[in-house]
Amino acid sequence: MTSLRTIRTSLAWRLSAAFFIILILLGVSYVLITAKASQQYYSETTQRLNAHVAEHLLHEVKPFKDGAVNEDALGQIMHAMMAVNPAVEVYLLDPEGKILSFVVLEKKVRLSNVSIDPVADFLNTKGEKFILGDDPRHPGGQTIFSAARIEEDGLLLGYVYMVLASEKYETITDALASSYFMRIASESFLISLIAAFALGIGLIYLLTRNIRKLAAAVRCFADGDYKARVKVSGKGELATLGHTFNKMADTILANMEEIKRADTLRKELVANISHDLRSPMAVIHGYIETLMLKSEKLSEAERMKYMEIILRSSDKLKRLVSDLFELSQLESKNMVLEPEVFSVEGFLRSVSDEYTLMAQAQNVEIKVGLEKHLPTISADGHLMHRAVQNLMDNALKFTPENGLIELNAHADKNQLHLSVSNSGEGIPEEELSQIFNRNYTMGASSSGSDGAGLGLAIVKKIIDLHHALISVKSNEAKRTTTFEIILPLRQQVSPI
Repeated sequence: MTSLRTIRTSLAWRLSAAFFIILILLGVSYVLITAKASQQYYSETTQRLNAHVAEHLLHEVKPFKDGAVNEDALGQIMHAMMAVNPAVEVYLLDPEGKILSFVVLEKKVRLSNVSIDPVADFLNTKGEKFILGDDPRHPGGQTIFSAARIEEDGLLLGYVYMVLASEKYETITDALASSYFMRIASESFLISLIAAFALGIGLIYLLTRNIRKLAAAVRCFADGDYKARVKVSGKGELATLGHTFNKMADTILANMEEIKRADTLRKELVANISHDLRSPMAVIHGYIETLMLKSEKLSEAERMKYMEIILRSSDKLKRLVSDLFELSQLESKNMVLEPEVFSVEGFLRSVSDEYTLMAQAQNVEIKVGLEKHLPTISADGHLMHRAVQNLMDNALKFTPENGLIELNAHADKNQLHLSVSNSGEGIPEEELSQIFNRNYTMGASSSGSDGAGLGLAIVKKIIDLHHALISVKSNEAKRTTTFEIILPLRQQVSPI
């Protein structure tokens, strides 16, 4: 039962059934159209061949005598019909179409008038056009006819209206046509059935061949064979479908690889962050434990020293947690920038003033080099302040005593260039490309990092959100490192 159900629901079976039904419908339509066309062909041929019968009749007999119906002439017509063509019916009409008399073998005339318009059209075209007239035996019915004017001394007395197919003739014709139709229908049905099976099996097999290949490739891919692809040949919709599947499979495979890399990086980040969290926590725990166990033996100076160490470690832990939270917010799709227009000069001098005391405490000099008439910029002031703060923190952290930090800014036609430079050991060239990676960790001796790499990762994310650029250059020989931010002037910042 399952196998039968599978066959019935298969595309090949459904297409074969649809094709079979279409062929049957086409066969029946063909039979009906052929029968109708044959009937019309016979009627038109009969009318064209007998178009002048009514006119010839007037040469033999005179239906009117002295303006009245000539009954003797009608008798002659009756005998002629019996001898020549008993299927013909003759009606004598007045000029308005009223039936004055008729010659019909089986008298079943039901109309007293016939429409004169078809008669006029017939006479105007001289019988060259196929025209149907009223059938006096069947109200509302139409039939083929021949007609002629009856005139006397130029005066129109009426018309001879000859129906070329009597009721008996039509009855016999309908019976024969019905038999003929049934024979053609049965033969056509049989031919259509055989053609449906033969053509259906062949065509459906050819049409579904590529679909079967595609289905097989999809099954292999679903079963874990991620290298499964469709071999595409030719053009058309199925070839396009095959190419689309191959591209989709490549994309899925690339995404899976990306997910694996991201998972590896996540594990590395967790390991790095765990290490950075454990270090200050271990220091805090160790010194608190020492204070509790040796409180009475420690001098006031030692106690204060331990407390300062605990405070610095807690500050470091607090900054790390804050950085993790901030980076998570910046990477969120719900992050929305709040742009504002502000002065670059005032902004940079404010940042410089914030770090003056800390730099003096470390015996480090801060120089600010600003081009005259710097333009205003449109950016999120809070985030830009955070980015420059991180660069200054980074520079101050790795600048040795008696070192120099430079904060410079200049503008060209379309861009603002803002840079933070510091003296120090510099960064190895092979590490520069990884400096903004949040999973990247440098040694404490290298300039340009904050240990966990989160500060610079935050800077990079902020700059990316502003659709701006940031780069780093380091010269180990000259012992300098420079971070440069390039912002478009008066940029219209859009929500991210």
